[in-house]
Amino acid sequence: MAERRAPQQAQDKLAFLLSLVPFLMEHERISVQDAAHHFGVSKQQVREAVELIAVSGIPGETGQYQHGDLFDLAWDDFEENDQIVLTNLVAIDDAPRFSGREAAALIAGLQYLSALPENADRMAIASLMTKLSRGASTPPSQFAVEGSESDETLALIRESVSSGVQLEFDYVNARGEHESRRVDPLRIESMDADWYLRGWCHLRQAVRTFRLDRIGNPRITAEPITTHVGDVHLPDALFEGSSDDLIVTIDVTPAAAALIADYIPDGAVSTDIGGLKRTSIRVSHYHGLKRLIAGLPGIVTVIDPPEARRAVADWARAGAARYEEN
Repeated sequence: MAERRAPQQAQDKLAFLLSLVPFLMEHERISVQDAAHHFGVSKQQVREAVELIAVSGIPGETGQYQHGDLFDLAWDDFEENDQIVLTNLVAIDDAPRFSGREAAALIAGLQYLSALPENADRMAIASLMTKLSRGASTPPSQFAVEGSESDETLALIRESVSSGVQLEFDYVNARGEHESRRVDPLRIESMDADWYLRGWCHLRQAVRTFRLDRIGNPRITAEPITTHVGDVHLPDALFEGSSDDLIVTIDVTPAAAALIADYIPDGAVSTDIGGLKRTSIRVSHYHGLKRLIAGLPGIVTVIDPPEARRAVADWARAGAARYEEN
């Protein structure tokens, strides 16, 4: 029985052709039936489109079509086996591509992100990594994603989310206080080199942010998760102010101000002093301030209060002394 098909409008045919070429490039070899199933058209429509592609191209400098100016395909495979294999690409193959090193860097990042609990659609990420590998100008460089101390905690968070049960752990807050927490994991986020878990804390009965390298002895419970992402409001800012926060005045280079934007409280006044921006930031404890300043050497200077300057200076001197001892 002949295939029945709905007539296509001109714009539909054009959209189909524009989508078909990169699809065939991506799959290298694919049957007419699979291509028809993917686009929701008849096999005959796919055959006609492929035949049209095979007589399309860009004329050379003489204005005449020469060998290599047209798309081409493996005709024997097409006519005898209903398989589509493009053997010559025109113009599209000359489009700018990522270098092998660029593609490798992107693939490494995607590989790490695919392991995070909020990235449930790992098939889409895997497909994107495959496309990056195929689309690079040269084969991507060999690489390895180094593990970190937080990987074990990330694995338990993933297991907690997939199993639908709560997570318990020991936590050292910014003031150095040790507490036991039980949370419903909501989201994993990163800032610079640090990873954070945002979850519903059953101790505080509120959303809290936990730095993964301060989490100890994580363990999965038998209690089901009761609060999910759609049940609470998660602000865009990773950190929210508290009445207990300490306010510190700093000088920062204008170009680097965006790096500490999450620490600047709403309504903070900024003034220009000698080419620097003087503003204020909030921190939970001076211990956290030391780490922040150390991550931005020569970019941020603590101005006030004296206790904050002393904490950072003492910490820096202690670090320098250890180098002298070694």
